[in-house]
Amino acid sequence: MKIIFSILAIAITLVFFSSCYYDKEELLYGSSNTPCTDTTGTVSYAQKIVPLFQQYCYNCHSGNFPSGNIAMGTYATDKTIAQNGKLYGSISHLSGFVAMPQGMPKLSNCEIAVVKKWIDSGMPNN
Repeated sequence: MKIIFSILAIAITLVFFSSCYYDKEELLYGSSNTPCTDTTGTVSYAQKIVPLFQQYCYNCHSGNFPSGNIAMGTYATDKTIAQNGKLYGSISHLSGFVAMPQGMPKLSNCEIAVVKKWIDSGMPNN
């Protein structure tokens, strides 16, 4: 009888813990089929690029000792990294570049497209 109760308790525990697993990829990572509306029109540095950089880059790449000796946090420094190709290569995880942001998931395709459009449009300070 004790064995039956033990097996039943283990089974209930396993069902309980497995029911908490949440693996809906489209909710966790966003749907890749969703169109990216952030790249329509002009991409604003102040409204689109800076918030992305604040979320993913500035924590490590600003201050007196920026990570990798790559300083960000001003329009001039952000533009320099964009001009030399390091920004797009890193966030796109292209070979020959250090994948960024380190220790975090890759930016979404939409976020990368926003940065790419800003770069392709001449990196305006708008």
